[in-house]
Amino acid sequence: MKTKGLKKDKVNIVTLGCSKNLVDSEVILTQLQGNKINASHESLKDDANVIIINTCGFIDNAKQESIDTILRYADAKEQGLIDKLYVTGCLSHRYKDDLEKEIPTVDAFFGTNQLPDLLKKFKANYKQELVGERLYTSDKHFAYLKISEGCDRPCSFCAIPLMRGKHVSKPMEELVIEVKSLVSRGVKEIILIAQDSTYYGLDLYKKRNLAELLEKLAAIEGLEWIRVHYAFPSGFPEDILEVMAAHPNICNYLDMPLQHGSDEMLKIMRRGITRHRTQHLLDKIRSTIDNVAIRTTLIAGHPGETEQHFQEMLDFVEENKFERLGIFAYSHEQDTHSYSMPDNVPEEVKQERANAVMEVQEQISYNNNQQKIGTTQKVLIDKKESGYFIGRTEHDSPEVDNEVMIAADKNYLRIGDFAQIKITEATEFDLYGEPTIE
Repeated sequence: MKTKGLKKDKVNIVTLGCSKNLVDSEVILTQLQGNKINASHESLKDDANVIIINTCGFIDNAKQESIDTILRYADAKEQGLIDKLYVTGCLSHRYKDDLEKEIPTVDAFFGTNQLPDLLKKFKANYKQELVGERLYTSDKHFAYLKISEGCDRPCSFCAIPLMRGKHVSKPMEELVIEVKSLVSRGVKEIILIAQDSTYYGLDLYKKRNLAELLEKLAAIEGLEWIRVHYAFPSGFPEDILEVMAAHPNICNYLDMPLQHGSDEMLKIMRRGITRHRTQHLLDKIRSTIDNVAIRTTLIAGHPGETEQHFQEMLDFVEENKFERLGIFAYSHEQDTHSYSMPDNVPEEVKQERANAVMEVQEQISYNNNQQKIGTTQKVLIDKKESGYFIGRTEHDSPEVDNEVMIAADKNYLRIGDFAQIKITEATEFDLYGEPTIE
């Protein structure tokens, strides 16, 4: 009769939060499997006896989701449904001491930089030869590429430096090896991510070196789309614009979190830039890159935000007509500079302001999409769902941006392929079309 002690561990990694966390989970998965440990990511089989939860600690809703997930698996452990429970990621890094006291059922908590310690729990070693290798878990035709870790920016509202530490760039040669490996396995789109992608290279090369990295990635054969996320506007390296314009496989797309449109609020937020300088940069981007889509994110209800400040942000959105936009209601994060200020905008007002911005953005997006009717777009097909093949143009990033819907009962498309799609209809955030006849 087999005893419990002879059972081989089966590990499942549960990921919460952003794409940066997803990459971290993929690295954990790679290291575990490289040590001959039976590990999977977000397995649907529910047969793992060891769970690793990679948490998010960014804002209140994300923290609560992480805590609820930990408690759910802690309860499963108490019921004997799993043997071991480990927690890592941003929430664990930031609140480790408190979590250990509050949820003692968890076997161990780890910070964002403690992967070797986590591996020791499995009697596994951190394998340097696996650096640059990654078992990616998203759709195999696109993958996220984390080009740096941490952040040196002093933004008043942000807890990321508390959880991720100072900015550390990943060496260019490692990134090129990683992308070549991904492309050899069928990846067609690489999405560059970091806490601040425009800071890339300052620590290693003593200059902002994103332009050179983009040049090297654009030269990789078989890589059809490169997409840049999280470009900080202050100190923006304008040399990347010419590189983006020169290479057809670099998407005419830039994710640039601007956070506000009021000079006074930008100062309070410690963003290191004014509205005028921001506008100059936006105009420079649009004049250099034809048909560029700029995605931004904003914050409503930061401490000190008045109706006048909010109106300035609303005017800023209406003037610039961003192709893509998201907005968060401010979250009062402990140990940040903003936490020292009174959280004096009521929650309902924060949400009302966020909703007002999105109403304006809906109309902007609707007008933009209507202009696409009759055009033919290069579309990457991501999935088949609810009777449609669903894809994206170069102006759209996965999960956060517009989608292109193609009726599956009338057409056949392969997931992971590009298709030329003629747009026939458009709503606020979706396009509908049909393949062109070649």
